[in-house]
Amino acid sequence: MKRLFGLIGNNLKYSFSKDYFEKKVIREGIANSAYNNFQIDNIKELKKIIRSNNILGLNITTPFKIEVMSFVHNISNEAEEIGSVNTIKIKGNQLTGYNTDVIGFSRSIIPILKNRKKALILGSGGSSRSVRYVLSKLKIEYNIVSRESSFDYSDIDTHAIDYHEIIINTTPLGMFPKEKESPKIPYHLLNKKHLLFDLIYNPKKTQFLSQGELYGAEIKNGLEMLEIQAEESWNIWNL
Repeated sequence: MKRLFGLIGNNLKYSFSKDYFEKKVIREGIANSAYNNFQIDNIKELKKIIRSNNILGLNITTPFKIEVMSFVHNISNEAEEIGSVNTIKIKGNQLTGYNTDVIGFSRSIIPILKNRKKALILGSGGSSRSVRYVLSKLKIEYNIVSRESSFDYSDIDTHAIDYHEIIINTTPLGMFPKEKESPKIPYHLLNKKHLLFDLIYNPKKTQFLSQGELYGAEIKNGLEMLEIQAEESWNIWNL
């Protein structure tokens, strides 16, 4: 029987993970291993999926990174502090939650930070929590922009754009199949001192990044972050 790994989410048609791990298994000659997508509408379906399959590890994507925490038996200290899980190791009946978004985001953004020290984080979901954790460790000041926070999109004026040199999109705006959408920020106020980082990796250049580039900002998408976190997930599953 094959060792099975997979991805849990509710919009997986354009997901990176399945293709990445299928190529990895072939490239590295990894025997008796497969990776499947498990599309669900409710996190309560997780138990049935695990019972019905010989699963050893799972990645968790939007919108279940926070909800899934109540379904694991153990959780790493880092994931607990962040309040978000994107990787689960299954051993027997025990599910252990980890967060590999942190190492992915950290290693991806550090080389391009330069002297930038103030950030706007667009969105407040599970991925946003990982971004906040990393920025705090790097001693980068940040404000969260969302309906739930005290800083709303209407607050992003000339002063806010001038003050924050880093803008990070953790929302799904711009992801297929809604690639024409983008966060509502005043892009025309951007310039070459700004860095725009989008956690989205498909398409490679979202409207958020395209508009930032148009006004001279440095840009980066989430592909490298996803590759790094995927490898870290694999390491956790196969320890």
